[in-house]
Amino acid sequence: MRGPAAVAVVVALAAAGAGAAPPAVADPPRAGAAPAFTFSAGELSPSLRHRLYGSSWRPGCPVPLDALRHLRIGFWGFDHRPHVGEMVVGAPAVAAVRGAFAMLFRARFPIRRMRLVDAYGASDFASIEADNTSAFNCRRATGQTRWSEHAFGRAIDVNPIENPYVYPDGTTVHRASRPYLDRSRQRRGMAMPGGVLVRAFTRVGWGWGGTWVGARDLQHFSSTGR
Repeated sequence: MRGPAAVAVVVALAAAGAGAAPPAVADPPRAGAAPAFTFSAGELSPSLRHRLYGSSWRPGCPVPLDALRHLRIGFWGFDHRPHVGEMVVGAPAVAAVRGAFAMLFRARFPIRRMRLVDAYGASDFASIEADNTSAFNCRRATGQTRWSEHAFGRAIDVNPIENPYVYPDGTTVHRASRPYLDRSRQRRGMAMPGGVLVRAFTRVGWGWGGTWVGARDLQHFSSTGR
């Protein structure tokens, strides 16, 4: 993308990282092309701060509310139709998230739904059960005492039913994910080595939990690889 449209995208992303709330950004349409990818990022509104407070965020979390950004992201659903979802991430993650989801949109990679984890009472388990793609949640890493990368707003879980957290013994706690423990047969929405989902995040420099030794987090992508 070149010319004025490219400048508009760069300016909008820079403003988002600096704390401004830019308008939605859409790739320029082409004749006969699919619907344009839409993306916007801005500071948390007072009402959204109120919604997150005591839910996915609380005093003592490793990042303040001022360091988070509210995103609206275009994606293709399993119904083969375009949708717009929402997500909260840390301000430094905005540009990478836009790049990854723009690639997924162009590829029409299916995503089940994209809602804030607060829609599920900030319960990671409930969000996974709904096959919800989400990012920020101030919680500890699974089975550990350290903060999860989600608590910093620099990790995203994509299609968690199709891409389960797999314990070292090869099991998952989510019944609907059990058919997806068999990764020998690729199905829609799955994260596969060399597949579009993994490539989209690798391209922006993020790591994939599917490469971990021991427990594997197939849904998990993060800027740190943790």
